[in-house]
Parts: sequence; structure tokens; C-alpha cells
Amino acid sequence: MAMLLGVEADTAAQTKSERKIIKRLKADIEYLASDELEGRRTGSEGEQKAADFLEARYRKEKIGPYKGQYKHPFQFVYGREIGANTVIKIGSTVLGNEAAFPLPFSANTSAALTHDVLPDVLEQGSIWMMPLYNDQEEAKDAHFDYEKEMYDRAKEAHKRGAAAVIFYDGFGAKYPPIFNAHSDFESLEIPVVFLNNDAFNKHIRNKDIGAAVSLFTEIKKSEYTGTNVAAYLDYKAPYTVIIGAHYDHLGFGLHGKSLHAGKEPQIHNGADDNASGTAGLLELASRIARKKNRNYNYLFVHFSGEELGLLGSKAFVKDMQIDSSKIAYMINMDMIGRLNDSTHALTVGGVGTSPEWGPFITKTHEYFRFTIDSSGVGPSDHTSFYHAGIPVLFFFTGLHHDYHKPSDDADRINYYGTVKVLEYAQSIVDVMDTRLKPVFTPTKQQTVGKVRFKVTLGIMPDYSYQEGGVKVDGVTEDKPAIKAGIKAGDIIVQMGEHKIQGMQSYMEALSKFKSGQTIEVTVMRAGKPVKMKLTF
Repeated sequence: MAMLLGVEADTAAQTKSERKIIKRLKADIEYLASDELEGRRTGSEGEQKAADFLEARYRKEKIGPYKGQYKHPFQFVYGREIGANTVIKIGSTVLGNEAAFPLPFSANTSAALTHDVLPDVLEQGSIWMMPLYNDQEEAKDAHFDYEKEMYDRAKEAHKRGAAAVIFYDGFGAKYPPIFNAHSDFESLEIPVVFLNNDAFNKHIRNKDIGAAVSLFTEIKKSEYTGTNVAAYLDYKAPYTVIIGAHYDHLGFGLHGKSLHAGKEPQIHNGADDNASGTAGLLELASRIARKKNRNYNYLFVHFSGEELGLLGSKAFVKDMQIDSSKIAYMINMDMIGRLNDSTHALTVGGVGTSPEWGPFITKTHEYFRFTIDSSGVGPSDHTSFYHAGIPVLFFFTGLHHDYHKPSDDADRINYYGTVKVLEYAQSIVDVMDTRLKPVFTPTKQQTVGKVRFKVTLGIMPDYSYQEGGVKVDGVTEDKPAIKAGIKAGDIIVQMGEHKIQGMQSYMEALSKFKSGQTIEVTVMRAGKPVKMKLTF
């Protein structure tokens, strides 16, 4: 790969000091991104191993804990689960969750609901048993949205007087329903249960007299504990600088964030995302501890829960009662390990959050070509501190084809590029240590987060591209974009009647379309416009 070739190409330029730093970064990233840590999913054993590693490193560097401890646990709710009190019984047989289970939008029962049930006999006030599939073809259809089908029909059944609904598989589905812990559907007012084909054949089919059914359903919120890790250099200064990076990743990629096209779960090691920033933070902390920067205190925070929605950084700001009047600024490093050796493009976010940042971003930098994002809000942990009224900076070397895939491994990191990012970050810290606390300025807020999408295109945008349109960095298998013929490298400039100037207009346009709708999409490919039909 070009990234690996770039590392070799830059070897001659490396100083002895840089080679030592690369050796340390390589050792840290290789461990953090090893299979032993199983993707560092928040709340997992792998996350705890990573937290232990980080604590040990800070102890070795003689950098003390923050508020008396390195580990700062936080609780969070993520998804739903079937409660242990759930009982689904047909006759005298209690069915296991593999045979029958309540849907995530099922109501909880306060007492067992018992009725004699016959399929398709739909009496008011009773348990209704209805087929999920109309025919064998529907049962074989990989695109059949069984969750929406059951939700809509159960909601209608409740209006018509059903006390509960059991959907059964009478055909032996090729892609049978599973419990979706992260369902977007809201809870209904009645229990809703799915009965698989084996259980239906054994307990219901060909029984003309029906069967006694008893339901006790319990759907619970899934509660977990994540762990932030924080170390502190206390110089008794009036203000503190926070430098952070998240260390969690996707585990086995089971909860919707993975872009892996394979069917079998695989470990997502997250070398760039974000073992690179984690190792970089360790390196910066070590450097700052050895230097004579003393005008500020320095707080180094490794966040967990970033991949689940910035949960760790939000909890840290709240639980640690972060006071913006006592914080100078915050630097966040997320995915700094894949600098492109051809362009040296580095995205710097948060530039508009203080007038102090402008002089650091020059068009003629000796090494980097900067992509500037003025906003203090973005898809990483600096957002939590910006919302607390703190100036922020965000460093990011860009998306790539291994993003959120099992292939994001340590051997693909551009270690020399990572060193250059750290040198740049260090230079800012050094200069700022000689200056007064920077002034916070709010930036224009994007309204993208308020838009609800009914459809998806299935592309991975290149967020560093700012030349007009949306550049496609990757396409997801079996999604509308790839089916229409959109390829990585294409630049989307029009969708239907909507011209696409960038991410804002892209997402606003996306919110206008509906499932099943066909539009014409125009992309620029090799400098020429290409039109194609796309169906959501």
C-alpha cells in the first residue's frame, strides 16, 4: 500500500530522536491494536486491559493520577436486552430465547398473560398469532424488513383489540429474525413475540384445537460501565490544559458501526482509530513532563465510549465538573496515524473557537497542507469540551479504506507521519505555555444533527475534501450507491434536483428522499460528469 511505501520513503529523513519515538509508538500501537484486546469495546475485558496498560505507562512516567485515581468509571445505557424474568410457554414447555423471544419494542407485562391460541383466530382481548411471511419467496428475501413489518402490524393489532401478538415463521426463513438490541422502534403497549419455525412446527402446526400460551415479557435497558483514564501534571497554575484521545473501538463490530462486508464477526483492532491518538497522547504526556512548561497544569485524558456517541467525554465533563473558567483549552487527537505521504494533508478542527489558533494554521507550512474546520463541533470528543465553553483543537489525518473494518491494523500506520503530527501539536503547546489563557469564541452550529434520514446512500465521505461536492472515499456493499455504480474517488455534485456543494447540502438533500424513490445522481469522475440512476 502507498502508506507503507511512504513510511519507507521517509526513513532517510528521520532523525535519531524520531526513530526512537517511532519505536515507542510502534510498540504501543501494536499492543493496543492486538487481538488480545479484542477491539477495546467500551465495557469489555479488552477495554479494561487497555486501561490497565495506560495506567501502568503513566506510573512508569511518574505522571500522577487525576483526583486521586487514574481510572474514572462511568455508567451508561446502550440498547435493550431480554430480561431474565421473560417466560414464553406453550402448553407445559418453556421455550428458550432461540425458539421464541420478545421483540425490543415489546411491552413489559406485570403478570403472565395466558390464553388458548389458534393461528389466525383474532379475537379481541386475546393473544393473536399471525404469520410473519406471506409466502416462501418472502421468507427467502434478504431485504425483507421483518422488524418494521412486525412493528407496524403489532401496532395495528393493538388498535383492533389484541392483548398481545405472536408472529410465527411458517416457512423456515433463510434470514430469520434476531433480537435487535439497538432497534429504533419505540415500545408498544402490548407484548410482541416472535416464534421460530422449529417451535411453530413442534408446538402449533397441525394442532386444530390450538394451544395454551403463557407470556411474561421483560425488555430491559442494557447498562454498562466504561472507564476513562486520566493523568495529571499539577504545577499549581491557575489554569489547566486538557489533551485527550479516545482509546475504545468497535470490538467485534457487532453493533452497526462496522463497515465490514463479511458475515462472520471479526476483531476490529482500530490501530488508527484510535490507538494512534492514544499512543500519541502517551508520547506528548511524556514530553511535556520532561519539559519546563509550567505556566499551565496539564491533564491527559483517554476517553472510552467515543464510538458509542462521545459517552466517555460527556461523562468526564459532567462527573469531573469541568469548569471552563479554569480550563485554558483542549486538544483532541483522533485518527492521526494515516497521514497521506503524497499530500501531507492534516485536518485541523476547532480553529474558530479562539482567535489564538489562526497563526498556527499557515498556507505555507513546511510539512503539512492543512484542511481547516472552524467549527468546535465534530464527530469526536472535543465536541464535549466545546459545548462546555472551552477553546478546542482537533487533529485528524483523514479517512481511509480500512476505517471501521478489521483491516485497520498496526502494520498500516504511517509512523513517521504520526511523529510529525505530534511535533506540530507539541509546538502549539509550547507556544501557548508562554501566553495568556485563550479567549473562547463560539462557532456557527451546523443543524445536520437535527435532520432525520429515512434513507441511506451507503458511502464513506472524504471529510477532508473541500473543493465542492462530496468526494466518495469508500462504498458499502449492497447499498444504493454501489448498486447505482458510484465508486471510490467519485465526487457527488447533484442528487435529483439538489446541487451538492459539500456535506451540509448533501445531508440536507438526503433528508428529502424516501425509501423506494429513484433519482438521478451526477458525479464527477476523472474530471468528467457521469449520470446514473439510484434507487433508495
